[in-house]
Amino acid sequence: MTINRPLRVFLCHSSHDKPAVRELYDRLLAEGWIDPWLDEKKLLPGQDWDLAIEKAVEESHAVLACLSQNSVTKEGYIQKELRFVLDFALTKPEEEIFVIPLRLEDCQPPRRLRVFHYVDYFPAPRQEPAYQYVLQSLKRRAESLGIEIVDAEALAKQRADEEALRELQERIQREAREKVRREMEDRLRAEAEERARKEYEAQQAKVREEKKPVLETPKPLPAPQISSKHQYTHDGFLVEILGGMEFMRVPAGRFLMGSNNGGSDEKPQHTVDIPYDYWMARFPVTNELYFAYTKAKGIKHPVDGWEKKKDHPVVRVSWEDAISYCQWLHGLLKAELPAGLVLRLPTEAEWEKAARGADGREYPWGNEFDKNNCNTSEGGKGGTTSVGSYSSRGNSPYGCADMTGNVWEWCHSLYKPYPYKATDGRESETAAGSRVLRGGSFYNDNSAARCTYRLGYSRVALYYYFGGFRVVASPVLS
Repeated sequence: MTINRPLRVFLCHSSHDKPAVRELYDRLLAEGWIDPWLDEKKLLPGQDWDLAIEKAVEESHAVLACLSQNSVTKEGYIQKELRFVLDFALTKPEEEIFVIPLRLEDCQPPRRLRVFHYVDYFPAPRQEPAYQYVLQSLKRRAESLGIEIVDAEALAKQRADEEALRELQERIQREAREKVRREMEDRLRAEAEERARKEYEAQQAKVREEKKPVLETPKPLPAPQISSKHQYTHDGFLVEILGGMEFMRVPAGRFLMGSNNGGSDEKPQHTVDIPYDYWMARFPVTNELYFAYTKAKGIKHPVDGWEKKKDHPVVRVSWEDAISYCQWLHGLLKAELPAGLVLRLPTEAEWEKAARGADGREYPWGNEFDKNNCNTSEGGKGGTTSVGSYSSRGNSPYGCADMTGNVWEWCHSLYKPYPYKATDGRESETAAGSRVLRGGSFYNDNSAARCTYRLGYSRVALYYYFGGFRVVASPVLS
């Protein structure tokens, strides 16, 4: 049975050798599974020196006796400390590793230490193999005590992920409290809300005369196209392929954006007219597609072990990472794009229309949540899934998959209040401020998976294991 505790190692040394022992202390501490004891690090002002040293030796699992000409020939406390260590070693079983002599320079070990095999920690070129040799003894000692040996890098990564998860949970709680506060303020403005409601109803009546029946799936139109070379038909939709990425056409026209039943940042629901056709990527960018970018740029892939989940959406990318990817991809494929189109992140309006269609539905498939249509916390997956795992039942009215759940998706837009206006500065790529994430993730429940739910986050921050993005082929933003 392994024990989740560190191996305690006492560093016995002369004050003359403090610089070298201090460096050794730092290396041992960095291992993650070792708790080294050094007087200048552990002794507190006012403590009885002798008692503290004796207690530290008695509680240690092993002792590194650091030897030099100064320590073995000098009279004083170091000799007393060595004798106590050796006397205490007599209480240990014969086969047990407890005292490990470590020569810092050429010297004759004290007579009682000569029975133990020592390690030479000099000259400088031999220090690294000597250190690894000492680690072998310490690992053997740890194994004999049932102490778990943890890889330092893996431990640091685990702690970073735990801290990231804690920060995310705190953020979600803060946002929940903030939403409650804002909703209380909303109730105090009931009279103004009533006027807004009446105006909205009048607007809705006008929209209903012009749009298709609720939840009617639009029929794909024959033209225009972004790629006539590589395409196929899926569920009645024309799927166009560009650079190994599948795209779905979203026709120009008006749609309902926002919700009067969600959080205050989703209000008011209003009509937005997108005056151009655009092509939304059918899936979020996958680990495999992102690898081509990291290879070209000579940078590390953000997902450890991504090769085992090539068709999962890439995560741990910032807004600026996503922007850089789109610019790189556009540079590769611009010769194949029709004039006037660029590959970039979708605006918040482009994303929402591609997700919910023109009829104001709650989820891509309709107004009732179904955990079988998307990867949210209700499904219990606990992580990302292959893109398209929930297609076609979870598809949007334009054939886009995974628009809700799996991973949050970065949008081009600044996180600003409604109504949405593409010309009010929110689509500036150089403006400071938080950027929008949409769609929820495997970690969130159905409330965040609604097509209208909005989340703002720093443009330079990684959204950990929950944030990815997809690409749109659309006109240049003015």
